[in-house]
Amino acid sequence: MSQPPSGDAPSREEPHQPQQPDQPQQPDQPHEPQWWTPGHPGEPDPPVPSPHDAPQPQPQPQPQPQPQPQPQPQPPYGPAAHGVPHPYGDTAVVPVSWQTPGDGLGRPAPEPSRLPVAAIVAGAVLLALVAGLLGGAAGGWWSARAGLGQPNRSVSLPTPTPGTTSRSSSSIAGVAQKVLPSVVSIEVRGADGAGTGSGFVIRSDGYIVTNNHVVAGAKGGGTITVVFPDGSHEPAKVVGSDASYDLAALKVARTGLPALEFGDSDSVVVGDEVIAIGAPLGLQGTVTTGIVSALNRPVSAGESDSAPAFINAIQTDAAINPGNSGGPLVNLQGQVIAVNSAIARVPGTGALGGQSGNIGLGFAIPSQQARRTVEQLIQTGKAEHPIIGVLLDRTYTGEGVRVASESQAGQPPVSPGGPADKAGIKPGDVITKFNGRPMSDSDALVVAIRSQAPGDVVTLTVRSGGKERTVKMTLQASSD
Repeated sequence: MSQPPSGDAPSREEPHQPQQPDQPQQPDQPHEPQWWTPGHPGEPDPPVPSPHDAPQPQPQPQPQPQPQPQPQPQPPYGPAAHGVPHPYGDTAVVPVSWQTPGDGLGRPAPEPSRLPVAAIVAGAVLLALVAGLLGGAAGGWWSARAGLGQPNRSVSLPTPTPGTTSRSSSSIAGVAQKVLPSVVSIEVRGADGAGTGSGFVIRSDGYIVTNNHVVAGAKGGGTITVVFPDGSHEPAKVVGSDASYDLAALKVARTGLPALEFGDSDSVVVGDEVIAIGAPLGLQGTVTTGIVSALNRPVSAGESDSAPAFINAIQTDAAINPGNSGGPLVNLQGQVIAVNSAIARVPGTGALGGQSGNIGLGFAIPSQQARRTVEQLIQTGKAEHPIIGVLLDRTYTGEGVRVASESQAGQPPVSPGGPADKAGIKPGDVITKFNGRPMSDSDALVVAIRSQAPGDVVTLTVRSGGKERTVKMTLQASSD
């Protein structure tokens, strides 16, 4: 062991002395541990105490208050944790970041006592039982207080104030009450099966109006039965029908029937309120309402195998379904302004057994045409159709409607001596307007002509050789 220089006592580090109370305290600064390593450059080796020296008590460093961090797992601390003996033993200052909750020396504080889970559950159950008992007692007290303990069987409900079923004659209900007694359901049985439709009484002596396609199935030995609003039945026979107009007149052996009257369909305008009455899907006496959606709709309707029905129709959004055919479309005066005949169907749909239901697009035969046709059917069993005496080219896709250029099935394009021939119309001419209304296709021209009566004078705009001219003609009658 080396000896210190002669005459000098061995050097000894003085222990750290705490600050005096009368000196201002300096705030403790957090610091990282300073580890000392023997032989570090720039530092002397620690003095080795002599065996003759008396051991001196080493003062313990005063614990410094440290900020308490949040509890988190801490690594072991102290020099031994790193395998290096600390020169001052295990009382070195512990870094703040390594301290655990407890005292200033890093000793962990005892964990707080915890209640067993079973005790918590038992307490919750007990609390629930007590709350239930208190709630039941309070409810019983309140029921007794409010008189709800026992039901009072003698209590009766207030009697409603007596009302009336009378309605204004101009209301929808008033109109329905007036019209319903005249609307009937029609049941048809034939070789192809059975079907139902609607109709209405037009004369008190037993004449009824309906669609031709409603009764067409009775041809060849079928039967037609009229069901009246009171549930009574009566067999009926067809006195006349017209497939082109899709109208038919029936006769039953009854008199004194309430009859409806025809209104003026020429005075109808878009937006007028209307009421449709009939037996959709066999549901007799069904009333629906709507408005007139459009006029002069060219519609091909009916189920005739011989000739299609061309209708210059009134369009309505009143609900019309299969079974409504032949029923009346009336105004708010209860007058028949049209005969329900057809509904539009979305392509590709086949609901209701292959038939489409209401989509807000219903079509009806105007009353002017229906009245004229039904009168002819009752009187003669046939209806007259107005014609202009031309054949139409249905392959033409340009503007207007072109007269055929060649004969068809032995008939010339322009009938000699007919209305068109007298007006100077030639094969290949194009008709662009009828009574001032533009013509877009052949069906539109046909229904426009058939909406008129034989003998009516009409005006046509014709284009021939690149020039347009206006001609007048008197419609000629023709019958099926």
